[in-house]
Amino acid sequence: MFKGTTILGVRIGKKAALGGDGQVTFGDTVVKHGACKIRAIREKSVLAGFAGSTADAMTLFSKFEGKLDEFNGNMMKAAVEMARDWRSDKILRHLEALLVVMDSKHSLLLSGKGDVVEPDDDILAIGSGGSYALAAARALRSNTRLDPESIVRESLKIAAGICIYTNESISIETIRDGK
Repeated sequence: MFKGTTILGVRIGKKAALGGDGQVTFGDTVVKHGACKIRAIREKSVLAGFAGSTADAMTLFSKFEGKLDEFNGNMMKAAVEMARDWRSDKILRHLEALLVVMDSKHSLLLSGKGDVVEPDDDILAIGSGGSYALAAARALRSNTRLDPESIVRESLKIAAGICIYTNESISIETIRDGK
């Protein structure tokens, strides 16, 4: 598990939101409060977020964007090919990060072990506060009529109140009705 961040994605129908906290730690010291660990790419049709080493994640973002271009925006195909390359490439397989990617149809977790996981409930969370945010998001989705962005915001606030590696400097990107 990666310490130092919380990333949460929620998709309801074709609406999706991906958010992350802004805390960056180095050992037991907070070195930054307002980092952005998520991105909207391909003209805001795909959302991506990372947990792990920042330099490694930037490399993976670039590789994933390249795969999206190679496969004409087909996120599922790009994710599978990215995971295959990540696992088999001698340099990439040593990168220490996890990616969450979402579009209006799919919510995926990618790992360097070749995993491409699509959850049953379209809620994904990674990082040290991921389990707290995931539990909060599931409860909010089941018991409220909040939209994905509101669920992500409130769930990340709950995680920040529990996880010492998560703060309330939250960034959120959204996709609404496929845009």
